[in-house]
Amino acid sequence: MKITKKIRIRSRINNFATVTLIVCLAILLGWLSTRYEWQYDLTRSGRHTLSAASVEVLHKMQGPVDITAYAREEPGLRDLISKIVARYQHVKQDINLHFVNPDAVPDEVRKLGISVNGELVIHYKNRSQHVHSDSEEEFTNALQRLARGSERWLAFTEGHGERSPLGQANFDLGNWVQQLNNRGFKTQPINLVDIQAIPENTQVLVIAGPQVNLLPGEIKLIGDYIDRGGNLLWLLDPPGKLFNLDDLAAKLNIKVLRGTVIDSAGRLIGLNDPTIVLETASLYPPNPATTGLKLTTIFPTATAITTDEDSDWKVTPLLSTGEHTWLETGKLEGEITYDKDIDDKGPLNIGVSLEREKEFNSGGKSVRKKQRVIVIGDGDFLSNTYVANSGNMELGIRIMNWLSNDEDFISIPAHFATDTQLDLPPLAAGIIGFGFLLILPLLLLITGFTIWWRRRNQ
Repeated sequence: MKITKKIRIRSRINNFATVTLIVCLAILLGWLSTRYEWQYDLTRSGRHTLSAASVEVLHKMQGPVDITAYAREEPGLRDLISKIVARYQHVKQDINLHFVNPDAVPDEVRKLGISVNGELVIHYKNRSQHVHSDSEEEFTNALQRLARGSERWLAFTEGHGERSPLGQANFDLGNWVQQLNNRGFKTQPINLVDIQAIPENTQVLVIAGPQVNLLPGEIKLIGDYIDRGGNLLWLLDPPGKLFNLDDLAAKLNIKVLRGTVIDSAGRLIGLNDPTIVLETASLYPPNPATTGLKLTTIFPTATAITTDEDSDWKVTPLLSTGEHTWLETGKLEGEITYDKDIDDKGPLNIGVSLEREKEFNSGGKSVRKKQRVIVIGDGDFLSNTYVANSGNMELGIRIMNWLSNDEDFISIPAHFATDTQLDLPPLAAGIIGFGFLLILPLLLLITGFTIWWRRRNQ
């Protein structure tokens, strides 16, 4: 085919038009990138984007957040801090970050108690929190404490064999309480023998499974606390013994049944212990504390609770079992079977929430307030042994948020997305390193030489 002058001109025009279109497209994409932003994290654990918990906390915060980073002029450290804060700024644009060289302001550093190079001080509505690491969980917990506002004091009764809020034994509640502290709650064990009254600033009183009888004076203190409108979390253990707290049950118009709930559904997933009760999303009754909870919760041993319909409390089931369960009143020995003449057939309530609004006498004044109580027929589900199982931790945090009237924080998940870390034994790491450094380059050289040799001899 003869290439004429006309064909050459047409080809040049086509080339010029193509280049012009490509340049215009590049300019248009550049302009669009300044107006719109889109990003996608391809990492399996989402390590470059915020978890759902962090996003929820940011959505609860109204108004600007100022962050001061006390970091020396080290590009690597300051770049790391900027990248961490940028992930939060992507969700909440009014987060402001500025750097201060701690060496230049020694008096300010001493006054604020700055102890780490790169420490962050987050300011929000005249409140502040310190962050000492690049952990998303620590950063978000600090934001949640700021968003929560005033302190929430939790008082745990002690002196009767209760589960300790500070203990690390399997029976204790230390891991759950630590998560509550991270979210802005303050914890104080109290011995009712040593005090004249439960402190007025107690947001929630926790009675976590006493093992010996309470004294009359202690029972009166708890009763006075309820009469003042105090909030309560009462964790019971089978077989349902109250340890002289019968008057408290009467005030709440509840009845704790004697026995242990048997759940045969656990055998389907390999649980050989029938006293372990499983709560799935389909079993949660409509309750503000469990709305949106999709995770299964585990209750190692539980008893059932009934309520009096003629009550000034608004009673709502919190945890209910299926029809396949029953309350075993006999000995837990050998093969356990349902006896229709003795045992109570499911569904059974193993947790209830109570709420009322009325006038209370507080500090010599009549105050109208909302009072909330949760009674659960099992304390093991929040113990250090079981709290990390499935949704137990999230349920425990939801319960405390509801009791402390912090409904805005109920839907915030308890756990955060964690980074992916590959841990290899030394032999495997050596094989991989040797392969990438020597074997793979050698194979590429051999392949290239083979292709060159064949072409040369053709």
